Amino acid sequence: MEFTVIICTYNRAANLPRCLEALAAQQGVEGRDWEVLVVDNNSSDETPQVVADLAKKLPIKIRYARETEQGLNYARNTGIRESSSTWFSYVDDDILVSRIWLASLLDAFEANDADAVGGRIHLDPSVVLPKWIRPDTDMMGFLGYQDFGDEPQRLDGRQRYPFGGNMAFHRRVVDRIGYFNPKLGRKGAGRKRSELFKGAETDYFHRLAASGEVRIFYAPNAIVYHQVMPFQLEKRYFRTIHFNAGYQRAFHDDKAYANRWFGVPRFYFAQLGRGIGKYLAQAITKGPDWAFRQQMNLAHMIGTMLGYRAAGVDNK
Repeated sequence: MEFTVIICTYNRAANLPRCLEALAAQQGVEGRDWEVLVVDNNSSDETPQVVADLAKKLPIKIRYARETEQGLNYARNTGIRESSSTWFSYVDDDILVSRIWLASLLDAFEANDADAVGGRIHLDPSVVLPKWIRPDTDMMGFLGYQDFGDEPQRLDGRQRYPFGGNMAFHRRVVDRIGYFNPKLGRKGAGRKRSELFKGAETDYFHRLAASGEVRIFYAPNAIVYHQVMPFQLEKRYFRTIHFNAGYQRAFHDDKAYANRWFGVPRFYFAQLGRGIGKYLAQAITKGPDWAFRQQMNLAHMIGTMLGYRAAGVDNK
């Protein structure tokens, strides 16, 4: 087997037909040996039957695997273990791939002897963004959007790396740095604060970059489209992402800080005060919608402080 497309899914059986039908419409891969592996992360809906029906209906090889330990990275790791292909990629169940997506990834791997390849992630054309998601900021990135332009290029794995909705790897990467960290990443449907954690692929690419010479490439023609869920267009979703990112980073920070108040490095209190002042100034002069990006920063600061506090309590 040359290539495995791994789809990690949880209670989204309704998404799978469109996702898999788009994969079945791939062009330019005639004669290539590839498959789709659906990893069911302990779903309670009709996912097994939907996958079985699609495997009979569609003209591509589709396999099913189940991972009962809840968490996206548990499912990603099961996908690695259940496949044996030279290359493998991850596609979310709310992603629709373009017709030359797979061919573009294969071309990039073979032309560059790449360790990892990623492409563009655009929002589905039907998505209508609320006005507080400002296009002059990085906010669309929190909906999975990524576009490095029209030219193929090499990425460093630190500041620039593929997002989780459109990333692929050579199997030698697993031999080099191991599996995804199951302590990180989304749990369940990602609707509750306790489930909505990001950063799993960030950790993986940072580990890959730190392992030595690495070849990560961007393939602009490997385009996918993210079907954004309605709850992902709510302010609460964006605040929660930032709060949890701060909490998670602080909780796993093993640095020693000499000056702490209530377990929190003291300088964070001054930063929080300045951040509140900045938000109020923006909200008054430009309106609360314009200032929402700064509100997200405040959520990150508060999450960070509570993460340090929780880590200190747990270590006592």
